[in-house]
Amino acid sequence: MEDYTLPFMLYLCVLTVFLGGAVKKILASQLSAASTFVAWLGATVLVERLLAFCLPAALVLAVTGLTWLVYRNVKAKPVQLLPANGKAVFITGCDSGFGQATAKHLDSLGFEVFATVLDLSSEGSQDLFQTCSSRLTLLKVDITQPQQVQQALTETRAKLGLRGLWGLVNNAGVCVNFGDSELSLLSNFRGCMEVNFFGTLSVTQSFLPLLRRAKGRIVTISSPAGDLPFPCLSAYGSSKAALNLFMNTLRHELVQWGVQVSTVLPAAFKTGQSSNHAYWEQQHKTLLQSLPPSLLEEYGEDYLTETKELFQSHARTANPDLSPVVNTIAEALLAPRPLPRYYAGPGVGLMYFIHSYFPFSVCNKFLQKLFMQKKLMPRALRKQAEFDLSIDLHNNNNNDEKFGK
Repeated sequence: MEDYTLPFMLYLCVLTVFLGGAVKKILASQLSAASTFVAWLGATVLVERLLAFCLPAALVLAVTGLTWLVYRNVKAKPVQLLPANGKAVFITGCDSGFGQATAKHLDSLGFEVFATVLDLSSEGSQDLFQTCSSRLTLLKVDITQPQQVQQALTETRAKLGLRGLWGLVNNAGVCVNFGDSELSLLSNFRGCMEVNFFGTLSVTQSFLPLLRRAKGRIVTISSPAGDLPFPCLSAYGSSKAALNLFMNTLRHELVQWGVQVSTVLPAAFKTGQSSNHAYWEQQHKTLLQSLPPSLLEEYGEDYLTETKELFQSHARTANPDLSPVVNTIAEALLAPRPLPRYYAGPGVGLMYFIHSYFPFSVCNKFLQKLFMQKKLMPRALRKQAEFDLSIDLHNNNNNDEKFGK
């Protein structure tokens, strides 16, 4: 034992702490095959170090095996969810996508659902009215309009009577831009903030008294773009980053009231305008018309067209099955001990793991490969590269002539 120096012991302690944190992150990320592989890989490294530290191999293997068995038994036991009957939930943004699918699912579970839509006569509203039970109440609410939020609160309170509100599902949100930050209009930043942050803030503050009365739940649909620097999503990501911080703060503040706060971070799913070709074309046209000529010249119209096509391609490959997110929302509402964060859909936990433990350069390259595999540089950079190349060729020719003499 005397052969082992203080630096080695410090190294062993750091490795142990890192492995523990990594395993915790992985398990919280709800990965399956990847979590098993990475966890056992880290455990193997730790065991190797412990063996080098003269710890009996049999003891190490026995402890490791016992830990794994305990973990498997705990994970194997199904979580006993709370009953949904008699519980009321308020959901924003139910015209389509996650909101509409969640309203249907929670209604089928026995919840009393208050579903907000922008248009009571829309196709989505009529679908909810026809397929859901009489327990569901449709409310016309634009969450950016405080008067409409207050009217919805009044109607909800009147139906609940002395009961409180068990759940608030903050689902309404928009992504109104695509493109580099310099090319994004200020109105797009404000539009995202107005709906995704300020609108959700308004609804949450308004309904908190009802939630505190029931010691209920707040479940907010956010996005990994609020934590990770996805290229060309700065306006949307900034609004979701503000939303994430607000929910994290609220989680600490509401503990004393018995209100649980969870954030759902979905993978890429086909919702809203994501698969609407005409929408992307209109966004692209608006951007071209709004940019100053000098800026458009420096980036190039072909650069902007490539960005639009990459967004369309990403939208086409998105998952049309919304059940991972819908089931996660239901779990956050009914689990005896809901998690602060839920990763809904494949790959999200892996993204966060890489973001937490890998260098920034690796994280950025991973996101670029995952989301926006751009091949074109802005036009000004292409011209500069061509100019530099011509200068290099000219200098090389001059050098060849000198040596030839």
